[in-house]
Amino acid sequence: MTFRARLLALVVLAVILTVGLVTWSVAVFTRRSFERLDDQRAASLVAQFRREFDRRAGEVVSRAAGVAATESIQRMVVELSRAQPDYSVYVNLAGELAATHGLDFLQLADSDGTILSSAQWPARFGYKLESETPAAVSKAQGAFLKREELPGEVALALNAVETVRAGERNFSIVAGRRLDKEFLASLVLPEGMRVLLYRNLEAGFSPQALIDASGVVAGAERLAPLIGQVQAEGREFASAITWSHGPETLQAIPLKGPQNNLLGVLLVASSRRELAELVGRIRWAGIWIGGAGVLLGILLSYWVTARVTRPVEQLAAGAGRVAAGDWDAQVEVSSGDEIGTLAAAFNVMTGKLAEQRDRLVQAERVAAWRELARRLAHELKNPLFPLQITVENLQRARQQAPEQFEEVFRESTATLLGELANLKTIIGRFSDFAKMPPPQFEPVNLNEVVRRTMRLFEPQLRSEGRPAIDAALELDGSLGTIQADPNQLSGMLQNLLLNAIDAMPSGGALSIRTRRRDGMARLELADSGQGLTPEERDRLFTPYYTTKQHGTGLGLAIVQSVVSDHRGNISVESQPGHGTTFRIELPENHEPSADRGR
Repeated sequence: MTFRARLLALVVLAVILTVGLVTWSVAVFTRRSFERLDDQRAASLVAQFRREFDRRAGEVVSRAAGVAATESIQRMVVELSRAQPDYSVYVNLAGELAATHGLDFLQLADSDGTILSSAQWPARFGYKLESETPAAVSKAQGAFLKREELPGEVALALNAVETVRAGERNFSIVAGRRLDKEFLASLVLPEGMRVLLYRNLEAGFSPQALIDASGVVAGAERLAPLIGQVQAEGREFASAITWSHGPETLQAIPLKGPQNNLLGVLLVASSRRELAELVGRIRWAGIWIGGAGVLLGILLSYWVTARVTRPVEQLAAGAGRVAAGDWDAQVEVSSGDEIGTLAAAFNVMTGKLAEQRDRLVQAERVAAWRELARRLAHELKNPLFPLQITVENLQRARQQAPEQFEEVFRESTATLLGELANLKTIIGRFSDFAKMPPPQFEPVNLNEVVRRTMRLFEPQLRSEGRPAIDAALELDGSLGTIQADPNQLSGMLQNLLLNAIDAMPSGGALSIRTRRRDGMARLELADSGQGLTPEERDRLFTPYYTTKQHGTGLGLAIVQSVVSDHRGNISVESQPGHGTTFRIELPENHEPSADRGR
């Protein structure tokens, strides 16, 4: 991955993480704040319900007392305290008093709990009160909840008991009002909140028993688990439910009677739609801000990388030119920062490299001429010594034995001519190496050159009187033609084969392989000979260096020169006792015009 891509990824990641963290933090803070506000509103609504409940309770108690203080009740208790009273006269009295005092329920009972008159159920005249006797209900403090049975339904009532004494007898007045949707409608609700009442009057869960200010609640079945928890454990519970109009949190509060029996469940519902919309807006704001940040980050990273990577790319290109041999390469210094300092240091380095190259080239030339002079002196010294001896012999024969001079002259002349021919051969070899002709490029099939050269060496590889050398060819059929000088390639291969044969005096194995690799034609020649030491391998291509007892040491130097003229490269792998492998790579699409000016 490039520096520009890494910087861009880093900036984008930083923007996304930052915006995501801020968005998440704001959303969490908003949710928590909303939940605290929601809890406060729910607590306020519950407190309002309790105040309204207490107000209604006080109102029922007051109205019950008002009924007890009426002239009709006073006259009734007096009449019924006499011997053989007529109870039928007061059968309809409760209904009249309930209508007068705005009560939904009113029952008049004797001291033993016998109903004397009932406003809500007149036919119950003479029955006993269902769950509370006058003595029991008189002990209740204030108003209380009660399950009230009616001819066609069961209702939840807020009742109060008032006792009227006449002589030795106590008469009870049980007055009450319904706890229904009218009661819920009287509550002042904050925006986004509603209150529901479940009247726990039947066994199990009844959807019809759940009401709000408008009547029976639609979809009441979804609240059955929450109400079931309250019914089972008799304590408050909270839950969250998502309706079609949005999510809500509900707090369920049990409503119990005087005997701690569950008679109803108050549900305070708070809409979370505003929270959901707010969180959604926050998220979308985060997405838009994040997108803008990413776009800004891309532009910023592009600007930064343009200022950073362009000089770096120029430095890389300059380094590439230096690696290709252009040691005079310079880069533009366009800033005074660290990159500019680096560019200036690069220019100073290439300048010093050029100076060192010139000094190195000069030193190499001097060393090459010295080595050439040493080798030339060594090669010329060998034939000069016999020439000197021959001349001295001629001088001694002339002075000491004139009669034998003719015979000595003939022998010495032959010796002189042989050594002069040897000198001529040595000088010719030096001259040939000094004026290696440039290659004449043409399309050449490397495999065919290998086959033709191997046919020339087959008699030598299998000659009688010397150990045989097994030769194996592995030629890549997909290798096409290359631009090369066929004669120079053949001579190069002959030199390598001669070295391989000399390295295997006891016989061995020789393999030649060709193949294509990365646009190059590769030639590998491996022998199983004695191998080379690291020092011998390092000096192998040095002119006039040889490990053999005979030879000029120019063969491998000529091989390296041919490979270099063909824009190729040559390498050697060898270890003592493990043979030697020469590896040559030549370009398949070499342009001859690049070498004609050499």
